[in-house]
Amino acid sequence: MFVVKYSGAFGFIKPWTAVRDNETFSQQFLTPSIIEGIEKKLFPDLLDFVGIKKIIQHRLTYSWLSAQQEQTQPRGVNSVLHKKEKQIEFSRPKSILLRSVLINPILYLAFNNRIDAEEASIQHICLCRNEDILMPAPVNNDYNEFITEVSGDEFDDPLGKYKGFELRFDKNEKAFIVGYNRFHNNEPMYGWLNIVGENPLQTYEI
Repeated sequence: MFVVKYSGAFGFIKPWTAVRDNETFSQQFLTPSIIEGIEKKLFPDLLDFVGIKKIIQHRLTYSWLSAQQEQTQPRGVNSVLHKKEKQIEFSRPKSILLRSVLINPILYLAFNNRIDAEEASIQHICLCRNEDILMPAPVNNDYNEFITEVSGDEFDDPLGKYKGFELRFDKNEKAFIVGYNRFHNNEPMYGWLNIVGENPLQTYEI
């Protein structure tokens, strides 16, 4: 397989469980619809096709999560009738939820052939919001090379350099529901979390 590494200062993932991130830790994995969206950004000729065609595996890691407060309002409107004033009062209640920003995210995308990897390696990607951009990272600081060829065993080696979180899109006894796919008529998406490495997070020496 041919691997392209993307990195950035921060990245925001908006998962289906955004309201409950502090309970589900869903920021740690990418759903099938997110991977398919990234693929369609990299390969716009696939916009008319259904499913993930070229990204065969991925791996996400980061340094830590920074919780951000966000004010929300529901779509519905509450109404209260004041009989004495003969008036109806309308209101939309506000609430605060926490969503997390990934600090120093790194995403590895693996492809079956070098041609697809080369096309991907000259583009940026967005995890979910357009302003949070990850750029291709050069191999060993060599700006002439952005692709690493590895075997599947090497990519999944817990002692190797491709540590992190990867949602495998298989529906088996370890799978759980991770959302509803906006590309496929909101069909339920399933996967199981593959954690590679004893410490799947990025660590830095001070």
